[in-house]
Amino acid sequence: MKSDRLLSELLLLQARGRLSGREIAQILEVSERTVHRDMESLSAAGVPVFALRGVQGGWQLDPNWRTTVPGLDESELRALLMAQPKALGNSTLSAAAERALTKLVAALPDRLRQQAAAMRERLHVDATGWHISGEDISMLPVLQDAVASDRQVTFEYTRADGQKGPRTVDPLGLVAKGTSWYLVARVSSGLRTYRISRMQSICPVATTFERPTNFDLAAFWMQSTSELLERRQSYSATLSLEMQAAQSLRTWCAVTQVAEKPSASAEGWITLNVKFESEEQARFVALGFGARAQVLTPDALRQRVLADAQAIIKRCSTG
Repeated sequence: MKSDRLLSELLLLQARGRLSGREIAQILEVSERTVHRDMESLSAAGVPVFALRGVQGGWQLDPNWRTTVPGLDESELRALLMAQPKALGNSTLSAAAERALTKLVAALPDRLRQQAAAMRERLHVDATGWHISGEDISMLPVLQDAVASDRQVTFEYTRADGQKGPRTVDPLGLVAKGTSWYLVARVSSGLRTYRISRMQSICPVATTFERPTNFDLAAFWMQSTSELLERRQSYSATLSLEMQAAQSLRTWCAVTQVAEKPSASAEGWITLNVKFESEEQARFVALGFGARAQVLTPDALRQRVLADAQAIIKRCSTG
């Protein structure tokens, strides 16, 4: 309906300031001619909207013309923005929630509106998820405060391979990947991503930092996850497997049979080149098949599986 569209256009201008006719048309999925007519209708109704000419031109409201939302403090605003519309996981619901959030932000006082814009730059929600997880994110509010105030944080971090160590970072933003949360931060060697559930003893420090110019959290996350997926799909290993185990592996991994002469000691076994997502997955598979599988290459994987097996034997013998 035209009335709904006029309200949406009005709130967009309140929330974002100057917008070109093309930008408004793209957001609302209408023609630029329709936008022009709508602006004339708003002006005729007494709304102080005016056009600015030139390359940097567009439509703009009188900056003093806006409403306010009473009773919304900073903590309530932060909690609201943490509940990102993308997290709904449904395009229709997400779009409706985004419109509602835009309306609310548009009506905020200048101070809170600026804070809301800064918070949204520092929070990105990737709703696709890696897998269902019950991770400990009890320290998320502490990190949220540090990100919002541009304060450095120190913490103890446990990597995926089990190595632990202290970290001091410039926290740039938070990312929700399904039910998993990550901190994107800057260190002396560049940008890094930390899984919040692997962080302990998180402590903000008094030191503040200057954010990188033109840092885009969503763009960084998209690039880093794309690189991660490429790395995951490039780990290859050669396994010798009992026939039934080989058949099972074929159903869910990309495999290539290695041409070789059968030996008497390996009767009923088959050698396969297998493409895993990661070394961790290769270890899981090799250990899971137990005596029905043997790692041939790479040597580093073979040694790690052997060490894991020896640790299991030792634990069982002393248990």
